[in-house]
Amino acid sequence: MSAQQNDLLTKLKWNLPWLARYPFERAANRLQQNAFEKKHVVFTIADHFEPSWSAAGLLDTDAQLRRLDEWHATARATGDAVRDADGTKFRHTNFYPAEQYERRILDKLAALQAEGLGETEIHLHHGVEAPDTAENLRRALLDFRDCLAAEHRLLSRLDGRGDPRYAFVHGNLALANSCGGRCCGVDDEMQILFETGCYADMTLASAPDQSQVPVINKIYECGFPLTERAPHRRGRALAVGRRQMQFPLIFTGPLVFNWTRTIKGLPVPRLEDGALVHNQPMDLARFNRWKNANITVRGRTDWIFVKLYCHGFFDYDQSASIGEDVRRFFGEIIENGEKTGDYRVYFASAREAVNMALAAVDGHSGSPGQFRDYRLKTIMEEKN
Repeated sequence: MSAQQNDLLTKLKWNLPWLARYPFERAANRLQQNAFEKKHVVFTIADHFEPSWSAAGLLDTDAQLRRLDEWHATARATGDAVRDADGTKFRHTNFYPAEQYERRILDKLAALQAEGLGETEIHLHHGVEAPDTAENLRRALLDFRDCLAAEHRLLSRLDGRGDPRYAFVHGNLALANSCGGRCCGVDDEMQILFETGCYADMTLASAPDQSQVPVINKIYECGFPLTERAPHRRGRALAVGRRQMQFPLIFTGPLVFNWTRTIKGLPVPRLEDGALVHNQPMDLARFNRWKNANITVRGRTDWIFVKLYCHGFFDYDQSASIGEDVRRFFGEIIENGEKTGDYRVYFASAREAVNMALAAVDGHSGSPGQFRDYRLKTIMEEKN
């Protein structure tokens, strides 16, 4: 067997658990949809925000600052041009890597947030060269969390009280040691996330990577004890009326098949995972795939959550994630919703999207835009 064939078989083995569930999940989603109600589509862009990245190696701080200034100018132009049903600007949620902290960069991210162009949350690469330890992970998360809150007035507090809270994206996708021990090494990572104030993880979807769990197209609670490896491999979907919830919530992006590609006249599917990249079409058909993934709080079928992702400093993807292509694309989506009357669009940070989901759990209805600050309040807005 060739190395390529072996690699394909390995990936198939990794992905069989969710692939086996896929047709049943899609059928269940179809049954839950109400095709006759007007939809409120909430977009959250999870940006793996690494201005240090380059194909030639990590950039120095001055080069990063120049890149960030250029990115800020582009984000401002897009935010001014593309606004949602509430007048909120298009923006990303910037998941910044804790292991790359630089004060001047975080000062600029705080300025972005103050301008309404995106909130900052926590990203972390760890256990890459050797498995990490629980003690080191806890220290890294707490130190970065408290620095963001105290030094830059970033992150949030639940009901405006207590320790800072944060959303999380795991570097290299290895959430809760789900990559066979690679790029993490901490089995009880989810427990540590809970104890350090994480209210939601937005790493998934990650197929065809080994880290992809069987649960797809859901906002859900971990189904196994948080001290176990990958406790999110099973879960309970968030639903209206739920009295108690287990943080961190797992907030997935869409994972569906795109059947539009053909090879020699035969349909050959590709995965649609919500990546804003240059080599994926930016059209209404793609928007409909995201919408039809039907990621909702069960019982609040008219609020659909679409968590997309990008790498903001992959130069070849910038037009598709923050620049001209995404400006045109979301402008077209908003215009189509206005023309057809079928849906309205909202741009929400990770914090705002979770607030909307929590409001849905508590039985609220109407426009989700009313609930951007429902439970999690930004530290930046606190009175000194």
